Amino acid sequence: MTTKPLAMILHASGTNRDGDAARALELAGAQPEIVHLNALRRGSRTLDEAQILVLPGGFSYGDALGAGRLMALDLQTYLSDALKEFVSSDKPLIGICNGFQALVKADILPGWDDEPHAASLVSNECGHFVCDWVRLMPTADSVCLWTHGLTEIIECPVAHGEGRFVLRNDSPLPQGEGLGVRALSRLRANSQIALTYADGTNPNDSTADIAGICNPAGNVLGLMPHPEDHIYSWQHPQHTRGATAGLGLSLFRAGVAYAEGKLDFYVKP
Repeated sequence: MTTKPLAMILHASGTNRDGDAARALELAGAQPEIVHLNALRRGSRTLDEAQILVLPGGFSYGDALGAGRLMALDLQTYLSDALKEFVSSDKPLIGICNGFQALVKADILPGWDDEPHAASLVSNECGHFVCDWVRLMPTADSVCLWTHGLTEIIECPVAHGEGRFVLRNDSPLPQGEGLGVRALSRLRANSQIALTYADGTNPNDSTADIAGICNPAGNVLGLMPHPEDHIYSWQHPQHTRGATAGLGLSLFRAGVAYAEGKLDFYVKP
């Protein structure tokens, strides 16, 4: 009998998409378990129990001090060593929406030790909360294991007020070049751009239409949209008109397949 990989979904007060993530991972073949961050802080649970780690979306700690900031503080203060060990062991980790924000603010993404805090997620350019459906294109040459082998567009919702991905202006740039040009070039050179908004559906004016990035090793993915909210065709707003493609379940299946050793993918560069 094959044991399903344990997918630990971290819950912080205010997060509300953990149940959705659990269902997606269950359908993808994992054994999901929602674990409160306090259990990890107390030591009654440990990250090394899990084969997959998920930071779900929602409004952790009510987004006090900014989206994902207090969750990031928890990760850095109480789980820093354990999280570094999890990441360095090449286990799959995914942060969705608020989880992506926490990974960026905790400097786990983009994951450049020599260039800390190279990225941020800031207020949408439109200046207000956006709730809509978007189309995501997996980047063909990305090192991301979560998007490995995916070629079809994923359709899923976004729901955020601070989802605009930007890169800081960290070096002298030729006149006329904008924010983070060198950092963007590094993301591209490392094949760390995992997902981009397609067909003009960029809801926040993210740099280079970036919807999700991974670390250089490819096992950590952060993205603003919610693929866990389109795992059944009937969840699509156009399903009664025949829209059946673009399920986000494919992302989770790739992560579970890797955890099971079934994905033929070389992560370490």
